[in-house]
Amino acid sequence: MTAEDSLRANLSQAFALPADCVQWLLDVWACIQTLDDYADGDPVSRERLDALIWSSLVGMPGNPWFAAHAGQMLPILSQMVLKWQASDRAERDGNADARSFVWRAGYYDLVLAAVLLVHGPQNAARVAHLVMSLYGERLEDYMSEFPRAQNV
Repeated sequence: MTAEDSLRANLSQAFALPADCVQWLLDVWACIQTLDDYADGDPVSRERLDALIWSSLVGMPGNPWFAAHAGQMLPILSQMVLKWQASDRAERDGNADARSFVWRAGYYDLVLAAVLLVHGPQNAARVAHLVMSLYGERLEDYMSEFPRAQNV
């Protein structure tokens, strides 16, 4: 099972999000994975690039769930991008630490916001720890990527 398959199963089954919401969240996830690979100089296939172009210009903005909730989701999406940029800056400047590791998990803020919008605050609070537990990267693995990193 790929990471995307696992994420899809969690979003649709464990958190019972509607199909359009799941698709939008998966499109965002695929876009940020592709852009992160590109920014890191990792190879990005033409197929992934074409998927990124379609998702970012057509799929995500035209998604019915996103269209209905854009006012609530855009600020969180903006924060996710800014947190990723902050983490990337810290990493490039040789200042990666436990804080920059946490900043990388902004995508799960987006997922939690979707759960909140779909299921309400009481239900979202009940599963918030499970949503945030979807973040699969371990601090130890992250820190090992940066020889000068400090565990703050």
